[in-house]
Amino acid sequence: MNAQTQSEHSLAKNEWMEQVKRWVILDHQLKYINEKTKKMREERADLCGKICQFLETTKMTNKQISTSQGRIRMTEKKDYETLSFTFLETHLAKILHDPTQVETVIQFLKDQRTVKTSNDLVFRPTQP
Repeated sequence: MNAQTQSEHSLAKNEWMEQVKRWVILDHQLKYINEKTKKMREERADLCGKICQFLETTKMTNKQISTSQGRIRMTEKKDYETLSFTFLETHLAKILHDPTQVETVIQFLKDQRTVKTSNDLVFRPTQP
């Protein structure tokens, strides 16, 4: 290896190491932000329950709450159960009385899923 090639290799290695360091920093920051976001969502859901309960108790469900940033109004929302293979299997068994048919349909659906393979990095802290 000549001096120029060795210098280019060293520069590429340094750049690569900086990328790894930056990835680790971002990975830690994302974990922190995700944990904080989860706690904020839990607190918001708790407050939502308390506010809605108050509105129902005081018969103010059709009222709007004005804030400096906008208005809040209570609405009814529907949360549907996840359409999982367990759900499908349970409910297909009600119309397809042959367990083999249910199994065949479930396996067919599983086989039809598109699978995308890609590379990823996973951080595992060193043990003290």
